Amino acid sequence: MRKHLFLAMILSVCNIAVGSDCTNTSVGFTPINDLDSGLYLGQFQGGLYPDGINEPPAAHAAMGVTQAGIIQPLDAAGSPNTTGRIVLISIGMSNTTQEFCSAGGGLPCDPWTFMGQAASNSLVNHSTLTIVNGAKGGQSASHWESSLDPNYDRIRDQVLGSQGLSEAQVQVAWVKVANPRPTLSLPDPAADAYDLLGRLGNIMRSLRTRYPNLRLVFLSSRIYGGYASSMLSPEPYAYESGFSVKWLIEAQINQMSGGGIDPIAGNLAPGASVPWLAWGDYLWADGLSPRSDGLTWACDDFDTDGTHPSQSGEQKVGTALLGFFLQSPFTKVWFRADGGQCLADMNHDGVVDVLDFFAFIQAFGTNAPRADINGDGLIDVLDFFAFIVVFAAGCP
Repeated sequence: MRKHLFLAMILSVCNIAVGSDCTNTSVGFTPINDLDSGLYLGQFQGGLYPDGINEPPAAHAAMGVTQAGIIQPLDAAGSPNTTGRIVLISIGMSNTTQEFCSAGGGLPCDPWTFMGQAASNSLVNHSTLTIVNGAKGGQSASHWESSLDPNYDRIRDQVLGSQGLSEAQVQVAWVKVANPRPTLSLPDPAADAYDLLGRLGNIMRSLRTRYPNLRLVFLSSRIYGGYASSMLSPEPYAYESGFSVKWLIEAQINQMSGGGIDPIAGNLAPGASVPWLAWGDYLWADGLSPRSDGLTWACDDFDTDGTHPSQSGEQKVGTALLGFFLQSPFTKVWFRADGGQCLADMNHDGVVDVLDFFAFIQAFGTNAPRADINGDGLIDVLDFFAFIVVFAAGCP
């Protein structure tokens, strides 16, 4: 093991390209969302949120719903205006920009990415919502920590400005960052996971400075790193970056419940210092070992370095993100064209029951637009299966 690690470090330093290690189909870690109240390394509790659960505590969730409800179109000066825009932005590195848009800086985005899928989905709010890709290759966590970092000027001038948008119109962000070439894993007190936690706190405060109307930040951590052929972000660091995100969000929750300011993450008071924080989609799975929801990562989901996603990997993340933004109670009120109306309530009586099933059959048989449950612009058998899923889920 040490011999292989040493060789990988030499190849990385010398910039020698090697292929993915496709034999490493599992590293034996339990995804954080499946770990629940169990412990990683015997001391780090799982669950995406405190107490080993995967949903935010009631008070934190209520705050998120409130912030989501305040989001509205703003003009360039940041004032409410029905002809203004709601801007959702991505912040992060190469993986982030690949998964969010993957157009190499140009538009339109590749159709399999998040922005590409969102652009063609009829369920998405295309009237007042503008989605922009602020992420850029090579821009790891350290490049976003200060509000004076050049990335923010680049976004202002080249990304927002080119579309007639302003920083004052940015109200939601998806953030996915990491540290390149980490060297210390948990449980070391100086582990990279702790360093990333501190950087994430700085980034949240910088985002608040640059985007004064930013209300919601959704965070994701790295995808599987077991196939990595370099030290850019191998395991266990890809997995442990999930704990950095978990701890950041928990630090805000704890601070708001009177637990004080986290010594590593810093002040995370929502509103005054930073936006409200929550998980976006948790993307890590243990290679080919299925997660509880079925997510896996195959070697061909990655480019030859085993770190950056291939087209199938980009599509996997893009699809997961689109599903999150369409379904989350913190996003659907402003992200969806229908303002978050329950899809299962086909007869609009506020109750999901057998009458809605008959209403769907009628709409399906007449090709009514509301029968397009999966939002792909077609009314076909896939909508029937999609309706079964939303019908079983009911309405929140």
